[in-house]
Amino acid sequence: MVPDAHRTRPGHAELGRVLTAAGVLAPDWAPAFASVPRAAFLLDLMWPFDMETGRSVPVSRRADPERWNRYADADVPIVTQWDDGVHSGTAPGHVPTSSASMPSVVTAMLRDLDVRPGCRVLEIGTGTGWNAALLARRVGAAHVVTVEVDDAVAAAARSALARFGLPVRVVHGDGARGCPEAAPYDRIIATCGLRSVPYPWVEQSRPGGIVVAPWGTHFGNGDALVRLVVSEHGDSASGRFRGPVEFMKLRAQRQPDVPHGAYVAGTVADGEESSSTVTEEQFPIGRFSPRDFALGLRVPDCVRVAGARDAGTRAVWFYGLSDRSWACVQFREARTSRVWQSGPRRLWDEVAAAHRWWEAHGRPGFDRFGLSVDRAGQRVWLDDPHHVLNRAPGPPS
Repeated sequence: MVPDAHRTRPGHAELGRVLTAAGVLAPDWAPAFASVPRAAFLLDLMWPFDMETGRSVPVSRRADPERWNRYADADVPIVTQWDDGVHSGTAPGHVPTSSASMPSVVTAMLRDLDVRPGCRVLEIGTGTGWNAALLARRVGAAHVVTVEVDDAVAAAARSALARFGLPVRVVHGDGARGCPEAAPYDRIIATCGLRSVPYPWVEQSRPGGIVVAPWGTHFGNGDALVRLVVSEHGDSASGRFRGPVEFMKLRAQRQPDVPHGAYVAGTVADGEESSSTVTEEQFPIGRFSPRDFALGLRVPDCVRVAGARDAGTRAVWFYGLSDRSWACVQFREARTSRVWQSGPRRLWDEVAAAHRWWEAHGRPGFDRFGLSVDRAGQRVWLDDPHHVLNRAPGPPS
């Protein structure tokens, strides 16, 4: 049963109309969306992303209910936990570790999941419980299992789902393991970013099942949504990428720390200096793009960190994860860039070569890339599964 406070939310209804017009809220999901407002799963204190300032801002339902309701029914992501729960106070913490995703992203992922009546669904990353509630409204609470790594987050979601009259099974555990005791599943959806698709998800899917998940590389924080179809034998899954998203990462797959001092003991002058004709106009820093995706694939085990523009220059750093190689390129307006590199790998040379590769292949968009997963590992490909660009080993046997 919908709690009285959320029976009628004009803002949520308007959001539904906007998402339907944009094509991300499919007609078969509209009834579930209309009956399950996100506000019913949000905390009294939350940190929505303010589009004007580009920052997460604290909003209290008790102190400013009108503003709280406006953000709850807006198409913005909302942080609900910082720093794995050790954060306190109203100011934003250091690292967001649980959230309510943008409704447009949630509905687009559910559309791609292609849920049918009678489907059994596994969700990885319960968060607030809103996504699980939408699934439960569509297929029935008994057909949905959701896994959450954080005990406190799992408990809060379990309570919210129960209050809403949707007793979904909420499992506190490592989502990478899935939930084998309730398998097999027809659909698996991850609401956390991946750097490797856990093979247990394939094993726990029925042949012909669908896995929808955000996937990317450690090159940056951006992800691309991938839709995998499990093979008829149930031992592999393959599919294409759909488009850019950005999610908090599966905790076991977070980006490793790259402390600058561990790479550069002194200054950039300690590295080997050269120059590059690649300009910042050709190498823009900003929203996650197909070019960034390709660079991450072609330059594995590398993290990029971009500095702020200062007096017409911008420094961009690259750190190797397999050794202490580093590179720094200083972009200057309409001038040749200065480059410093050190270590066994020449990271900027690799990045520049990857950039040329992307240009030479017609600047492929996300939808030209695909991913295949089996017991041997995962492989990212361009246009055809036989054109492998990046591979990683699978789990130990």
